[in-house]
Amino acid sequence: MSIPKSYKEFEETLLQQLPPPPWPGALKAMWFDVKGDWESSHNIAQDMHNNNGSWIHAYLHRKEGDKFNAGYWYRMAGKKFPDISVEDEQRQLVEYFLE
Repeated sequence: MSIPKSYKEFEETLLQQLPPPPWPGALKAMWFDVKGDWESSHNIAQDMHNNNGSWIHAYLHRKEGDKFNAGYWYRMAGKKFPDISVEDEQRQLVEYFLE
């Protein structure tokens, strides 16, 4: 399955047991997060040694309530600590990785 072209198409893949293998790591990490599997998402993000991995890592720690750790990872990603809800940031991340 190719990369979805919209958030709606992304949501349709959530019925599957696993994300499609050809997807990039960032999109797979967000797929697991949206499915409620924080641990799998975190494992992928932790192995991504780039700004995208740091951004996902930051978001995940923010989501779990660890503001201190999240702040570190936002700085590593070159991002400011967001003033939007974690739900809005989740969608923002997914849409960014769909582009």
